[in-house]
Parts: sequence; structure tokens; C-alpha cells
Amino acid sequence: MPSLRITKEFRFEGAHALVGYDGKCRHIHGHSYLLYVTVGGKPCDCPSSPKYGMLMDFTDLKRIVTENIIDIFDHALILESGSALTEEMERCYGNVVTLPFRPTAENLAAHFARIIGGKLPENVSLHSIKLYETPTSYVEWVAGDY
Repeated sequence: MPSLRITKEFRFEGAHALVGYDGKCRHIHGHSYLLYVTVGGKPCDCPSSPKYGMLMDFTDLKRIVTENIIDIFDHALILESGSALTEEMERCYGNVVTLPFRPTAENLAAHFARIIGGKLPENVSLHSIKLYETPTSYVEWVAGDY
């Protein structure tokens, strides 16, 4: 059976600040993120399996991404740990996600790839992630590129 890919689209809202950056994005600002997750592998070739002919059930992919990305990052303020006022923001606003890196779109995409890749079924691998910050700007992480 040939190798195939499936893609699921997700949306979430988030704010971040790029402390130390030399442009406007150093200030707290928000995005309507659009996330595409593409996985690949060989579809199930066992006729007696309820997943026969499927690479992966879209519902299972949705659950993995929702539980590990969307539920955490949606409507969150995303900051680099140790940056100024991070502790105060966490106390005041509750939904603050701190990460050990600057929360650029590039770093977020790579972080999401590590998380999702570790949660997929044995016969499925993460192929790519596209993370849009705006309707015209996105970063793409592709397995094996680097």
C-alpha cells in the first residue's frame, strides 16, 4: 500500500511578546493563529480492522493536537520564561504560558512538532507543520529538513 499524508487544520488565538527583538513585535500583541498538521505513513491494510484503509482517524489527530496544543495555547499570553514581568503577568492573568525560548512563530512551530511527534501512533509520523501568524505570513516545519 502506498504511503499517504493527511492534514488537519486548527485555529487558536494567542498573544506574545518578543523581548529583546528590535521591531514592533517586542511589544505584547496578538495573533489569530492557523495551524496545519500533516502526518504520513501507510494506511491500515488489515481488512478486519475498523481503521482499514485509514492512515489515522482524523478524530484521533484532532484529540492529540487539541489536548497538547490548542487547550494550552488558545487565548494565552505566551512569554519566554525569565523575561521581565513574567511572574507578575502569571499572577494577574492566569493563562500565561512560559517557554524556555523566545516565542517566535519559528520556535513555536518546532515546539509543536516535538510535542505532536511524540504523541502519534507507532505507524504514523509527523510530516509537517504550518503555523500562520497572519493570513499572509507563516512558518513551515518539515520533518528531516535539518
